Amino acid sequence: MITLEVRRREVLSPGFVSVTFGGPGVRDLVVAGADQAVRLFFPRAGQTALRMPTASSEAWMAQVLLMPRATRPWVRNLTIRRVRPADDEVDIEFAVHGDSPMSSWVRGVEPGDQAGLFDMGTTYRRPEHAEAQLLVGDETALPAILSILDGTQLPTDVYVEVATRADIRALDPRLHWLSRDDGDRAPEAVRQATLPSVPFYTWVAGESRLATSVRRHLVNDRGVAKRDITFIGYWRQGRSAPG
Repeated sequence: MITLEVRRREVLSPGFVSVTFGGPGVRDLVVAGADQAVRLFFPRAGQTALRMPTASSEAWMAQVLLMPRATRPWVRNLTIRRVRPADDEVDIEFAVHGDSPMSSWVRGVEPGDQAGLFDMGTTYRRPEHAEAQLLVGDETALPAILSILDGTQLPTDVYVEVATRADIRALDPRLHWLSRDDGDRAPEAVRQATLPSVPFYTWVAGESRLATSVRRHLVNDRGVAKRDITFIGYWRQGRSAPG
């Protein structure tokens, strides 16, 4: 369990905000891969301090649930955008939407506010035989996708679905942007795509039905081996995160 302080906050687009966290605890964070996942702990509205669990195992969940709601932190799953150990800093890019607890906290967070991190490992497992890769996701997967792209020169096709055209940014040229206000959807884009002619690895993440739909199409319609696909449902439409 690592407790850090907010150092900076930057609005990247209407739907994305980057928050930089810092402190000596960053030195205890061992980044295992490009899509490093963490549990983020942050205070509820009205709380004056962050109360963190102490167990560095799955026992933390029981500790949190046993806390009175007045002192219990919110907990959300996120991926790290980048780590700068020399500066004791971690950047996390948030996809903000509506008035959810996390979005409201991110919009109002200020330097000096506390947050906690707990390492959850990685899912990106590109096999050695892959000569290319396909990355697919919605806005919640974008930070992990950008981190993966930072660390690879492998031929890569990327399809990212975001809420609006205003969230499209000039980033990596390998990105194919899809905006839902134009009616674009990632599964349909993959169905229409020309896939690599060499053995390739697919990493797809985001809303649960998006991830399962892309995997089902690749396996059933394109003959891609299941072992060459990693798919993760970060969230599910209509279901809020517990807490």
